[in-house]
Amino acid sequence: MPAIVLVGAQWGDEGKGKATDLLGDRVDYVVRYQGGNNAGHTVVIGDKKFALHLLPSGILTPAVIPVIGNGVVIDLRVLFDELDGLTAQGVDVSKLRISANAHIITSYNVTIDKTIERFLGKRAIGTTGRGIGPTYGDKIGRMGIRVQDLFDESILRQKVESALITKNNLLTKVYNRAAIHADEVVAELLQYVERLRPMVADTALELHQALEAGKTVLLEGGQGTLLDIDHGTYPFVTSSSPIAGGATIGSGIGPTKITSVIGILKAYATRVGAGPFPTELFDEWGELLRANGGEFGTTTGRARRCGWFDAPVARYATRINGLTDFFLTKLDVLTGIKQIPVCVAYDVDGVRYEELPVSQTDFHHAKPIYENYPGWSEDISGVKTFEELPKNAQDYVLALEKLSHCRISAIGVGQDRNATIVRHNLLG
Repeated sequence: MPAIVLVGAQWGDEGKGKATDLLGDRVDYVVRYQGGNNAGHTVVIGDKKFALHLLPSGILTPAVIPVIGNGVVIDLRVLFDELDGLTAQGVDVSKLRISANAHIITSYNVTIDKTIERFLGKRAIGTTGRGIGPTYGDKIGRMGIRVQDLFDESILRQKVESALITKNNLLTKVYNRAAIHADEVVAELLQYVERLRPMVADTALELHQALEAGKTVLLEGGQGTLLDIDHGTYPFVTSSSPIAGGATIGSGIGPTKITSVIGILKAYATRVGAGPFPTELFDEWGELLRANGGEFGTTTGRARRCGWFDAPVARYATRINGLTDFFLTKLDVLTGIKQIPVCVAYDVDGVRYEELPVSQTDFHHAKPIYENYPGWSEDISGVKTFEELPKNAQDYVLALEKLSHCRISAIGVGQDRNATIVRHNLLG
C-alpha cells in the first residue's frame, strides 16, 4: 500500500496543511518527518481555524494516527502547549506517536540561536530564533539530546553537561553572556517525562508494520523545497531536508515504499526571511497579494514577501522531488487581477536561464522574464469542478501545469477545507 510524500514546492507556506487535511480521511497515518516549530500550517474547518506549528496536520482527522518522526526536533513546551490548545478546541490528541529518536530543542539551543542572529546583525540568516539550527547542529555533532534520553536521568545529565562544556565557553567567552547551568536544563526537561512517556514509540517499526498490513501513510514536510539544506537557496535555508528524499530519513520508511510525491504549489510565490527571491514585488501588487492571501507567518506572524509565480522554481521542485502531482493552492487570491505575470525564465547579465542558476551569485542577480496571462473577475470560491472555473482561470492553471512539467491534480479555490477542485486522484 502507498506511502505518499507531501512537500512544499517553493519556499514553504504553500498550504500543505490544507492538502494534508484533504487527504486525511483517506489515509491511516500522517507523519511529520523534519523541521520543528519554525514552520506552521493553518487549517480552516467550518468556523474554526487551527494553527499547527509542530504537530502533523493529520491530528485534526479523528481516524488518522499522527506521528512525529525521528527527523523532527521538538520543543517540549511548544508541543504540550499545542496539544493543550487543540484539546481545548475539542480535538482528540490521544493517538499521537512520537519517535524515541527525535531530538529535543533545549533552552541553550534557543539561547544560542537568538544570540548568534543578534551578533550577525545585517548578515543574519533570518531564523525564527527557536533553536532549530543549533539543535540540528548538535545532532550532526553527536551531542544532541534525544527523546529517549529523558527516560534515563543519568544519561540525560551526562549529555547535557557534555554539551554545555562547549556551549558555555561560546556564550561566556565569545558573546559575553551568562553561563547556563546543567541542573536547570535537566530539571526543565524532566518535568515533561511522565506526560511524554505514553506517546513515545519505535515509530519507524510501527510505520513499517502499518504498510505491511495494507495501511496508507502520508509523509508531511515542514518547509519548502527551496529551503532544503542541500538543494535550497543556501545559506538562506532551514537546517534539515524537507524535500521528498528527506522523508525516508526522517521517518524510517525505505525509499522503495514511496509510491507518489505531491508538491504543494501556490498560484503565486511567497517567502519568509532573507535570501534571493527573483519575482518579489515591492509595489501595490505585492501588497495586494499579501492582503488578499493573508500572507503572514502561522508561526512567526511575520509578513511574507510576495511575488508572481516562478516557473523555473516549480520545474526545479518537480525534478528534485521526483513529483508525480501538484496541488495548486490559493488560485482565488488572483481573482480581479486583469493581467497576471508569470516568470518563465531569468535574465542574468544578459544571459537567459530556463532553469535555476547553479551559482548563488547568479541567482541573487537573476531578473525575471515574464509572460502575461489574462485574469478573471468571477468569484471562484464555490467552484467544485475544473470545468466550472472561468475560462481564463482554466487557461492559467493549464499554463502553470505545462511550465512546471508536472500535472496539477488538485486546486485550492478558498480557505475552507472543502474549497478544493480535484482533477486527478492524488492517492494513485
